[in-house]
Amino acid sequence: MGFTMGLNFVLLLVMVATNILSLYHLSSTVQTPNPPPPVPVPDHLLRQLNTIRATINHLTRHNPSSSSTTAEPSSAVPRDLILHSQIGPIASSCHNHPDLLHRYMNYTPFSTCPYDPDLQETLILNGCHPLPRRRCFSRTPSKPPSSLPLTPFPTSLPDSGVIWNKYSCKSFACLSQNNPTGFDLNAQRSSLLKYTSELDLPLTQFMQLAKSANSPIRLGIDIGGGTGTFAALMKKSYNVTMLTTTMNVNAPYNEAVALRGLVPLHVPLQQRFPVFDGTMDLVRCGRAVNRWIPLSVMEFMFYDVDRVLRGGGYLWVDRFFSKAVDLEKIYGPLIGKLGYKKVKWAVANKTDPSGLKHGEVYLSALLQKPVSKS
Repeated sequence: MGFTMGLNFVLLLVMVATNILSLYHLSSTVQTPNPPPPVPVPDHLLRQLNTIRATINHLTRHNPSSSSTTAEPSSAVPRDLILHSQIGPIASSCHNHPDLLHRYMNYTPFSTCPYDPDLQETLILNGCHPLPRRRCFSRTPSKPPSSLPLTPFPTSLPDSGVIWNKYSCKSFACLSQNNPTGFDLNAQRSSLLKYTSELDLPLTQFMQLAKSANSPIRLGIDIGGGTGTFAALMKKSYNVTMLTTTMNVNAPYNEAVALRGLVPLHVPLQQRFPVFDGTMDLVRCGRAVNRWIPLSVMEFMFYDVDRVLRGGGYLWVDRFFSKAVDLEKIYGPLIGKLGYKKVKWAVANKTDPSGLKHGEVYLSALLQKPVSKS
């Protein structure tokens, strides 16, 4: 609604400005016996028309009509348009889903926003990120928790910290019973703290490796970190700050991370990490990074990992799974393009029914980024 109203308003301005300009020309070209020389159009009218024309092009350039015409580019971008692009950015992929985008922008300005997390997730997973901004007030739980956990491993998370309307489960206890791998806050601790197979890299061993390499670990990103258990362990045991990227697919993962006192990043795998270049000591790819991700998305993700890692920082690939032949011919060479030092590279068969059926394997790897040559 906000997007449509804005476009209609701009079109109305075009009609008014065009009529004014037409009247101006008619008033200056009335037939007389000795017609005077043509009167130039005032600069302020031309500037206004250029601003309106540029704004329309900005709003519609990703959905051109079938009978599009080629307009002459203006010599300079109007300041009004620059201001608009800074205030209301919109990802180009949003225009590929006009029906979803229309539903998302169909709201009443200056009132409470519609509660549509499922719609937001669908748009984001289809590449519409960042979502367009809305001029409305976000909805919050009606009875927020009176106290929050002081440890990232509480006995339970407060249910009142989540709006449960869109989820089949209405409590964290229900989620823990139906999705223990994701919402049992202690489920991943053993694999991160103990060595039971060649795929494991206990945190104590990793931190010792980093220390012996004179590569301190202070900041990092956990990609697809679910409810934030890896970040919780790093915070509690080593005072390391980990950002957790996670999506609310059928469950409130972001709220769970935040209720544990950790930082969730609501971004999809195809999104550029919202941190500056060369600032992270560690990037970990959990089980959300696997062979189901399109290859082009994965390639750009690894290069963005390289962008945010400092020289000497670590890329930790934890139980990446794919077909054995694809690991050898596709994913192994893809990771190898980074040119990182292989501190650990372990491959083992994936022995669940799906792994046996498709000939899948797990890869656990720890790679260190080299220091750039000046």
